[in-house]
Amino acid sequence: MAYHHSMQLLLVEDELEIQSFLKQSLTDAGYEVDAAKDGRAAAQLASGKKYDVLIVDLGLPDQDGIDLILQLRRSGISSPVLILSARRSVDDRVKGLEQGGDDYLTKPFALAELLARLRNLLRRNLAASEEASRLRVLDLELDFIRRRASRGGEVLNLSPQEFVLLEYLCRHAGRVVTRSMLLSEVWGMRIQPDTNVVDVHIYRLRGKVDIEGREPLIKTLRGIGYVLKDR
Repeated sequence: MAYHHSMQLLLVEDELEIQSFLKQSLTDAGYEVDAAKDGRAAAQLASGKKYDVLIVDLGLPDQDGIDLILQLRRSGISSPVLILSARRSVDDRVKGLEQGGDDYLTKPFALAELLARLRNLLRRNLAASEEASRLRVLDLELDFIRRRASRGGEVLNLSPQEFVLLEYLCRHAGRVVTRSMLLSEVWGMRIQPDTNVVDVHIYRLRGKVDIEGREPLIKTLRGIGYVLKDR
């Protein structure tokens, strides 16, 4: 990828040996890397500088990495977050992605995979920054700068994951999206586990988008998938 500036990364890792190895490896790969060993130091760095990607370990000494990610999101930091964690269960991965993470890599991992995931996040972020900052489908509007959705001018109180889910439905408005597509594209699951996470989030999202008195937009096609009306 050709970027207009050297990519700035914030690495949040409390194990100093791993931190040193990753910082050197990422620097050798052409990135500019700042490192923090706990959530407090990471928050201070992130508040004073714009990073292209944050790499956050969940097992921090002063707070859980999920809490740090939520804190950064609430403060308006929208940079992509790659989560590193020894927590390997589906529930842990789903929680990390629902709470503001953009990708999840379990320890131990190969450096080559970490670099590949970073390139993918940067590519997606670069493409997103070049798109229009708003997306409209009928009376639904998504504001990507503020990460806010509204319908008929009324702001919808969406969680970070609900916003991502609604964005995917809007970008595929008028087309059927299957449960497998959503698990893969929205939750990043390459396998299809026995989980009702899609059904639960569609139910919650419909309760916020298809409010009483307005035409329902999200339709379930039983046994097939879902479709967001575009006309």
